[in-house]
Amino acid sequence: MPCSALLGLCQYETNKLVRIQSVRLGSLKWILNAAILLFICIMMLWNRKYQEFDLVVSSITSKVKGVAQTHLPGVGDVVWDVVDYGGPLQDKNSFFVVTNVIVTKNQKQGQCPEVPQKGRLCRSDKDCEKGAWDQLSHGVQTGSCVKFDVLKKTCEVTAWCPVESKTTPPRPALLAAAENFTVLIKNNIRFPAFNYIRRNIVPEMNDAYLRSCHRGNDSLCPIFRLGDIVQEAGEKFSEMAVEGGVIGILIKWDCNLDRLMHCCLPRYSFRRLDEKESNKTLYPGLNFRYAKYNTVNGVEERTLYKAFGIRFDVMVFGQAGKFSFIQLIIYIGSTLSYYALTTILIDWLIGTSCYSAEVGQDYLEKKVESVHDKQKCILCVSYVDENNLRLVKRSQKKCLQAVQPTSVQPCKEDSGLLRAVLCLQKPDVSMDQPPPNHKVNPNPKPCRPAWCKCDCCTPSSLPQEQLCCRRSDGACITSSPLFEQLVLRRSMLEAVLLYRDPLSPPVSCVQTAALRHCAYRQYISWRFGLPPNGTFPTIPSCCVWRIREEYPSPDGQYSGFRPARVVSLQACTNGEL
Repeated sequence: MPCSALLGLCQYETNKLVRIQSVRLGSLKWILNAAILLFICIMMLWNRKYQEFDLVVSSITSKVKGVAQTHLPGVGDVVWDVVDYGGPLQDKNSFFVVTNVIVTKNQKQGQCPEVPQKGRLCRSDKDCEKGAWDQLSHGVQTGSCVKFDVLKKTCEVTAWCPVESKTTPPRPALLAAAENFTVLIKNNIRFPAFNYIRRNIVPEMNDAYLRSCHRGNDSLCPIFRLGDIVQEAGEKFSEMAVEGGVIGILIKWDCNLDRLMHCCLPRYSFRRLDEKESNKTLYPGLNFRYAKYNTVNGVEERTLYKAFGIRFDVMVFGQAGKFSFIQLIIYIGSTLSYYALTTILIDWLIGTSCYSAEVGQDYLEKKVESVHDKQKCILCVSYVDENNLRLVKRSQKKCLQAVQPTSVQPCKEDSGLLRAVLCLQKPDVSMDQPPPNHKVNPNPKPCRPAWCKCDCCTPSSLPQEQLCCRRSDGACITSSPLFEQLVLRRSMLEAVLLYRDPLSPPVSCVQTAALRHCAYRQYISWRFGLPPNGTFPTIPSCCVWRIREEYPSPDGQYSGFRPARVVSLQACTNGEL
């Protein structure tokens, strides 16, 4: 057993192919293969699947330039430079520009009335809790209820007084001139896998170039006007400057490092990142507070600024690719499966009536070989009053005559065998006249089974033997002269045995069992032709008993129906089934 298992491993298996000689199908195959190959090549070049890729590693520095003069209520004209509008919100990859401001001047530490909020008015000191505060408070309550104006009273707080009272930013924005500010973005990148270093300011860009370049005529210019950035993001600077917001500056590096197609240049794009509609957002825009302190007469004072502005986030992403033979082989191997689409399409075309039903049936029979489980026996049934073969599942309980077919297939005649048999007949025998011992009107069986339609069947206790030659009532096939000539005639059966085995024993030595089983074989060849693969032809009861009457067993014992696809010639000669 171990040796046979080892020998079983030393085998080679390959698929079986079916070749159809057809100009149409051959042309269609090559057209589809050419289309698939063209698609594979286009996708390989478009997506650079022949390359190995590495992600970018980058660093960002930015420098904003611009000066603006604005009039601040209660302050006067103020000149803003980069130190004033830059703000403290400087991140590693972002910069901030103040565009609007609310100023609260001359704040000192002391007690003053709180700005009234919704539900924050008071009537007496009992409404104010000493030491209380919350997220909306500007200070800590003293426990006193004081006048805020002529009509309102609020709780007194210890805070920087006067507290900030204005919450709505002025329109238009005070620093709308920031639209003309410019920013220089310096981006250094590196692809570690290829040890490749690059920056967005290429060596060809000198100082004179950077002073005059503009994105309107040069997409690689690293100097950007803030108004142009907001405009390319689909926004209006004057509206966005009122409450502020966040703009993303996207730098994409898609580099090809192959010598013949070397290209590694940045592409810039812009997008707004925050919610821009104030009526849909709880806290729209972007703002922060900062203060400028001074001392007057020994008392510390401050000027509070609530600054609104735009934050610009610079985001760098990309990849670099370089030719790799391994990646090319992997891509080719992964795309070979696309050629199966040609086989699938042509198989579908052959299997439908679009091409040819006869060719399709023959192709499927040659390509697909069905193997049935031993527990699943498919019987083939032929009725004399039907032209097709019925395939039914064998049942141990239900009469074979009553079992519904799983499928119906056309009968394929075994024309070669029939021609040979007819040639072996004696020329003096007429096909129109029955032999002398033929019973033209056979008597009905004394106990006709319920499933019998021809009045010639014999009762049987086995369901697989309960089969008649007809589907509906009528004459039995055993009454046909052709049945006598092709199935029962002894000279015919002896000729068939000799035809199949020229070295068989003399005619006198042929056993009755061999003639009986040869008669079974003749009936199958006549009525079933070439049965479908994997099926077992079943002879009707009337035919079986007519053959047994003609060639009886000496002891009267018969083996009965045994499913068999092929009966060997030696088995027929020996009388075995």
